[in-house]
Amino acid sequence: MFDTVRKHQKILQLVLMLFIVPSFVMFGISSYSGFMDKETDIVKINGKAITAQEVESAAKRQAERVGGNAQIAQSLQFRQAILNELMQQRILGFAVYDLHLQVGKEALIKSLQNIPQIRALYRQDGSFDDLRFKQLLASNGMNEEQFYAGQSFDLKIQQLVGSVSRTELASPKISEAISSLYETERAVQVLQFNAKDYLSKVNPSPEELQAFYDANTRLFESPEFIDIEYIVLKADPKEDAKVFGERADQFANMTYDQSDSLKPAADKLKLSVQSQKNVTRGGIAGLGKDHPLSNPKVIQSLFGDEALKNKRNTEAVQTSPGVFVSARVVTFHPAQTLPFKDVAAEVRRQVSQRAAEKLAVASAAEKFSALEKDPQNSSGFASPVWVSRNKPGNLLGQAMDEVMSVNADKLPAVVSVSNPGVGASIYRVDQVRQPSGGDAKIHQAQAQQIQALSAQAEFAGFMAYWRDAASVKVINPLKPMSSGGAGS
Repeated sequence: MFDTVRKHQKILQLVLMLFIVPSFVMFGISSYSGFMDKETDIVKINGKAITAQEVESAAKRQAERVGGNAQIAQSLQFRQAILNELMQQRILGFAVYDLHLQVGKEALIKSLQNIPQIRALYRQDGSFDDLRFKQLLASNGMNEEQFYAGQSFDLKIQQLVGSVSRTELASPKISEAISSLYETERAVQVLQFNAKDYLSKVNPSPEELQAFYDANTRLFESPEFIDIEYIVLKADPKEDAKVFGERADQFANMTYDQSDSLKPAADKLKLSVQSQKNVTRGGIAGLGKDHPLSNPKVIQSLFGDEALKNKRNTEAVQTSPGVFVSARVVTFHPAQTLPFKDVAAEVRRQVSQRAAEKLAVASAAEKFSALEKDPQNSSGFASPVWVSRNKPGNLLGQAMDEVMSVNADKLPAVVSVSNPGVGASIYRVDQVRQPSGGDAKIHQAQAQQIQALSAQAEFAGFMAYWRDAASVKVINPLKPMSSGGAGS
């Protein structure tokens, strides 16, 4: 129902949640004024640089904040998201400065009282613990002046973004018109041309099979896999929690500090070193979901550079309450192209499927050409089904778009839609109707979704304007991290 609008309805909320982050929690006021390191400039905004070092530090802080690890913070996708966040903050900061926005004292006090860490500093008699407040600020690397400036800055940004996001439709008639379009039903018949129905008509030659194999060797590779060894630390139900916590710390520290072997940790904690062969990026077939090696984080770590290339122990991963595992790669088996004789049947299947699909598409094109000249001919079509965008049935994607784009004044009409890997379909539309009595709840939900989209579009235009005004210039795009440094 209303798939196009629904697909985007959360975008503005995500923008606000991701980018308007209180400085007290994550960045600190220094994030707004201390970006002056010129060593490895990535982007310049209003002449001031965001550096690779800054992105790396922010990525580490954010990964720690959400419970991630160093590998997450080093990934290109994560660092790019952090860079986008920093750019957004900087551009909004430029807009706040350029517009000379101000925050009243009452608004600032109310904002401070909404911070849990600040509320906790009020005593039972209502007085404020100023000493603990200063200690809290010091632990976050800032003084009172910096903190108040940071909170004021955040409020200005929230004020700015809030004013932009309060976009409303000019008239409720617009949302009603769109709802009406999504309720409009069309009687649709389908005529399928599937490759499977043409397989009996194809018989590829040995030369065709060999040529396809030679041109598509990557389709016939055995996946890479690794042989590993691992150790598991499990809590004894009779063991004191504090004692187990100390053992878990030992486990984590030893597997990290002596990363070239699991044996020291195994000997110290009296654990057995176990082995497992044929581990792929998708995990290990046949293992129960509770097995330590079924944990995606363990598999991800094993295929990271530290474990795969440098043969180091993975970090200790808690796979379930009271269970920790660390592993290491013993042997890496790269992907290999399988001999033609071993994959001959699969080669024939793929070549035959592709040839049959071509025949199906050609037949559909021939039939479609004839139906365009004689759309009244419904021979071979399935029984008509009433569909709408609110009730699409089996009609999705391009097929729905093509059917709904048919001119209702020129019926019956036919449209042809390709189905890659399958064949093609012809749809025949011969009636249109408008159901009586639409669902008020659906109309209301659609109006809200349309308003959210309008707000999102308004915000995107707002950011595009200030991006230009702030003279955003990309100096060096982010690159995957190497062992040599963050920005290289």
